[in-house]
Amino acid sequence: MKVLCMLQLACLVGFSAARTREWAHHGAPMFADLTVQEMKAIRSYLHGIPEMKLTDARSETLKRNSILLMELHLPKKHEALRALDRGQAKPPRQARVIIQFGNQTTPNITEYIVGPLPSPRSHEVRTFKGKKLVQFESRPITIVEYDHIENLLNKIAAQAYKLLFETTGGFSYANCSNRCLTFSDIAPRGLAPGERRTWIMLQKFVEGYFIHPIGFEVLVNHQDLDPEKWTVEKVWYNSMYFDSVEELVEKYELGEVEKLKLPEHNDEDLYSTCIPRGHSNTPTDIHGPKLVEPQGHRYSIDRNFVEYAGWSFAYRVRSSAGLQVFDLRFNGERIAYEISLQEAIAFYAGDTPAAMQTKYIDAGWAMGTSTYELAPGIDCPEIATFVDLYHYFDTDKPTRHKNALCIFEMTTAMPLRRHFDSNFQGGYNFFGGLENTVLVLRTTSTVYNYDYIWDFLFYPNGVVEVKVSATGYIHATFFTPNGLNYGTKVYDYVLGNLHTHLIHYKVDLDIVGRDNSFETIDLKYVNFTNPWSPNNFIVQSKLHRTEHKTERSAAFRFGKKFPRYVHFYNPSEKNKWGHQKGYRIQFNSHAHSVLPKGWREEVGISWSRYPLAVTRHRDSEATSSSIFTQNDPWEPAVSFEDYIRNNEDIVNQDLVAWVTVGFLHVPHSEDIPNTATPGNAVGFFLRPFNFFNEDPSLASKSTVIVRPGQDGKPKVQRWTPEVVGHCVTDKPFFYNGTYAGV
Repeated sequence: MKVLCMLQLACLVGFSAARTREWAHHGAPMFADLTVQEMKAIRSYLHGIPEMKLTDARSETLKRNSILLMELHLPKKHEALRALDRGQAKPPRQARVIIQFGNQTTPNITEYIVGPLPSPRSHEVRTFKGKKLVQFESRPITIVEYDHIENLLNKIAAQAYKLLFETTGGFSYANCSNRCLTFSDIAPRGLAPGERRTWIMLQKFVEGYFIHPIGFEVLVNHQDLDPEKWTVEKVWYNSMYFDSVEELVEKYELGEVEKLKLPEHNDEDLYSTCIPRGHSNTPTDIHGPKLVEPQGHRYSIDRNFVEYAGWSFAYRVRSSAGLQVFDLRFNGERIAYEISLQEAIAFYAGDTPAAMQTKYIDAGWAMGTSTYELAPGIDCPEIATFVDLYHYFDTDKPTRHKNALCIFEMTTAMPLRRHFDSNFQGGYNFFGGLENTVLVLRTTSTVYNYDYIWDFLFYPNGVVEVKVSATGYIHATFFTPNGLNYGTKVYDYVLGNLHTHLIHYKVDLDIVGRDNSFETIDLKYVNFTNPWSPNNFIVQSKLHRTEHKTERSAAFRFGKKFPRYVHFYNPSEKNKWGHQKGYRIQFNSHAHSVLPKGWREEVGISWSRYPLAVTRHRDSEATSSSIFTQNDPWEPAVSFEDYIRNNEDIVNQDLVAWVTVGFLHVPHSEDIPNTATPGNAVGFFLRPFNFFNEDPSLASKSTVIVRPGQDGKPKVQRWTPEVVGHCVTDKPFFYNGTYAGV
């Protein structure tokens, strides 16, 4: 009877696991990005509504009504969970669509929820929390607006042709063949809501033009929808300000302005290229190490649903923000409902007006759409699975980004765990070890000069690592002596400006269900009489736990002491040893605040006040930023501070952790030509904390155990093939743990 009951229990467990997996797979399409067919259907539906008067996004006029962006609109969490946890029908798919209405008396930006997909037949206006309105001037810059800016710059450059030609040694903005000038535009675009005034700096249009400023910057007012009414408000040249281009040119001709003469560079010695230079001792006739999969992939992918070594999850790449993971489970148990990139900012300092104004808020540049093709063997191993991504931003048809996401398994060349058990007599009792392999989900965002590499790494012991690595070109401005207070001279007339990168993530943890609590754990010294030597005292550390009951209590400010452990747990679920099941967040970050609280642009990035803030889940608090924050950070459509202002109860509730990571970057000469990734990677780990009864990686059959046999020869115990394969080695595993004097 006992055996029969055990068999029945095993069958039930197996059935439950299969059903859980089936429901996770069933629900994954809810989080999949819009398909090409859905995008085309949405455009066709909206263009068929007469009162909207929609025209093509690439129409030459700015006085037009057109679609700016479309992306998936996520279902409400409780509706999604019915499909994920009960296998019920999935809620209808919907899209979020941003339309700019410029062809009307009072231009506006309106967001719509369009559905159901794939055959939309209805739409409704989507409002922000608190019904905040979006200023028309806060919209991102489009290709058409850039075309008009180019036209204006052509006129400016024609007026200052002689000055620019003499300054740069023969470069000009038009009719220039291979000695052309280009520009970079700075944001935010103004100093207050409703403005659209942009500082623009000219650069030599060579490979790596980001680090070729020429010392000429202009402030353009392009608020009016008629480009003929745009004006130049200020000009900066060689540390001097002018009220117009005409004033600068006149004073230049009269010799009242110190003339610049930049050094000339030919293509062979161009410092901004990645062409190898300098001496190397590395042989060039052989390749370096490569990853191999001796027997093929150990993971599986079905559209946006991924399974690997107990892990399963769905993913998407949100066009406005970037990489996101949903319904993350280990051995069928959900750990997180959502882990998603929300925002990336880089706030600069400097001596030129462009440098002073540079406060990049990258969702405002549709950061998620800058996911370009990944290079095999460089961006991802050659063995990776590459996936195409599709976006609809500032376009009239979906754009395919080939091989823009990759998934691969890799070895870390570090054991996950190991132990050598010495007998202290020249031998050993046993050796046990497990190689560490991880699954990597990766994409990149190249937002003009900077390249961000976004990673999710899934370890076999229930740990998730979320990481961003920064590379690409620094944002450089023209060197002035005072500029050394704000950065480093990295080349003739080039200043690498100091800046701080901050990255914001949403981490919606569901530890064995939605009802979770949050505590911090620190250490306190205790002093007590030694029980076995009463004349002495013991001083040691003792655990000090603090349960945080409200959102304000769980919002930790930069500049204040941060707890040693931050722990999310289910008060009603315990492991075998009586501990509440939980996960903790471990930071790998050197972040700090970028502006004083409440100072102008800081209002738009109020999430940057906190390395960690914990809130109750609300569908109305889906994101911490928006695509409009870049050009209106002063009165943002999404204000993260509003999420914690009501100070809700967070005990035994559905909790969301908002995590900020980042680092200060003071550029240095080794950032030429590109910033390198070592030392420029930050992120966080999700680590099980009494969630399991023991290390779940014990299930891995890659473990190797060696014990000395009776005959003195090592006895190897393993559960995988003895020989890895000829691509790695044809020799079987061998280990002899003895040691002796020589």
